[in-house]
Amino acid sequence: MHHGPLIAIVVAGLGLAFVFGAIAHKMRISPLVGYLLAGVAVGPFTPGFVADQNLANELAEIGVILLMFGVGLHFSLKDLLSVKAIAVPGAVVQIGIATLLGLGLGTLLGWNWFSGAVFGLALSTASTVVLLRSLQERRLVQTERGRIAVGWLIVEDIAMVLALVLLPVLAEIINGAPSGGSAPLATRFDLGVWGVLGLTFAKLIGFLAFMLVIGRRVIPWVLHWVAHTGSRELFRLAVLAVALGVAYAAASLFGVSFALGAFFAGMILSESPLSQRAAEETLPLRDAFAVLFFVSVGMLFDPGIILRAPAPLLGTLAIILIGKSVAAWMIVRAFGRSQAVALTISASLAQIGEFSFILAGLGTALGVLPAQGRDLILAGAILSILLNPVVFALAERLAPEAPAAKPKPVAPADAGEPEKAAAPEPQPAAPPERDITPTGLDNHIVVVGYGRVGSLLGAGLLSQGAKLLVIEDNPDAVATAKRDGAELLVGNAADPEVLSAAGVDRAVRLFVAIPGSFEAGQVCEQARAENPALPIVARAHSDAEVAHLTKCGATLTIMGEAEIARAMLSLCQNLRGTAAPAAVEPDVASEAAKPETVAALPAQKPPAEEPPANPPAAA
Repeated sequence: MHHGPLIAIVVAGLGLAFVFGAIAHKMRISPLVGYLLAGVAVGPFTPGFVADQNLANELAEIGVILLMFGVGLHFSLKDLLSVKAIAVPGAVVQIGIATLLGLGLGTLLGWNWFSGAVFGLALSTASTVVLLRSLQERRLVQTERGRIAVGWLIVEDIAMVLALVLLPVLAEIINGAPSGGSAPLATRFDLGVWGVLGLTFAKLIGFLAFMLVIGRRVIPWVLHWVAHTGSRELFRLAVLAVALGVAYAAASLFGVSFALGAFFAGMILSESPLSQRAAEETLPLRDAFAVLFFVSVGMLFDPGIILRAPAPLLGTLAIILIGKSVAAWMIVRAFGRSQAVALTISASLAQIGEFSFILAGLGTALGVLPAQGRDLILAGAILSILLNPVVFALAERLAPEAPAAKPKPVAPADAGEPEKAAAPEPQPAAPPERDITPTGLDNHIVVVGYGRVGSLLGAGLLSQGAKLLVIEDNPDAVATAKRDGAELLVGNAADPEVLSAAGVDRAVRLFVAIPGSFEAGQVCEQARAENPALPIVARAHSDAEVAHLTKCGATLTIMGEAEIARAMLSLCQNLRGTAAPAAVEPDVASEAAKPETVAALPAQKPPAEEPPANPPAAA
């Protein structure tokens, strides 16, 4: 059996992406750089194995579809509206300034004005992946500056989606040679330039109307029907079919890009209660094809551009690192925000990523962007992502509010006087430096994860008056915890800093309610290191997971399947009359909401409000 070029490119691409991505992660830089370098290694400009470029482009298209579908799934109009007063005008002005700077550099390089504008537009948008990673590492996602940065990027993404729609049409007009799409019909009826644009917008409006009127009803209905079949495999397949099918139909029937079709499919689905499950089910495949997309982009990069055109490359980097950053800083300051907020937004935008690659590839394919422009964009992306942590560190050193904001975590501990705690905060110039604030609770219970199990457990604990702190980073689960009234800490519980802020050294018990045994094991290890005597209760799905979590420091590990089987068996015993009702094992569903199930575990300082402990058998 002979292998073909498709298998070769998948194996080589994913294998080298893993190696280079792991090296990048070890060096504490974005793995995205490693994926791009993997593409350079298998590209035509470096010695050794050369992957099939045509197949790479086909795989990249699937990667683009799934990437844009993911962007649509996480698109939050609510988050955007909360910071719209600064994010919308700020992003639009910053895109305009970056485009003009790119146009100026392109003019100096001898390109026409349209090529320069496409070049500048590609430099104007930042990478969502890199931005979110940088904000998460610094605990800034839930702060004012984090919300502004994310909202700013949402506006940029919307602008880039519109650019992807208009670029083919404008390219046909500029080149004077129709390449398909709306142009043949416009040419047949001699509609001219405005006719082409009008027809394109008509198709776009038709697609949007179709998605909002029909897709908004059909897509959620189909997925709800599939979800009720109970087949996880069928549900995963349905989500992928929706993403790819809508993208293909958008391009074939309405003449819009794959990217726009996938984005709207994700955005329509984001309104459904199944959106979180859809995101989780498609994440592995989306990540795999996204990696192949970045590998295919890296294959286009000619490293020789660094030696052949050092001055244009420095100019490109200057636009990304200095031009965009200074423009963003000035805009944010003009809106009256603090120096710290302005510097954080500036550092967040001092890089380029996914949309830059898509625009560069599309512009080159349409003949409106020179190959040198594409190489400069790719080189600028790699170098700017490498330098982004340095830019963030410099911004943090220059922020004058940072030292003054350090004592602020003590203030929220005074929960008894909310009005006094809020009094010092009328000035927007002093946002919290981090979205992680140490708790003031003592003798409390910590629950890690507020999903199906954690939310039942937390609700039961709160109903009995327990002092509860929840650690969670999923937006939907965070909203549920807030609604239930639990004190909340947004972050990854495997981080020692997060557990320290949760006060596990003063806690009486820790429940690890997340399903993943690998991450749960990390949480147990970190908590055990923080508090050696802390009773830790974890959940598992197999005997191997039980052994792993016990080894990591869990005091008691409950295997859900075993508890369900015991409850079913006790029901059978009751029906046969072979066991007295008092000896029957408790119902698993109600047991999940009772703190008494682990009350017999040793604790340093049991809270006074906890009810009497049940016998150990109830655990």
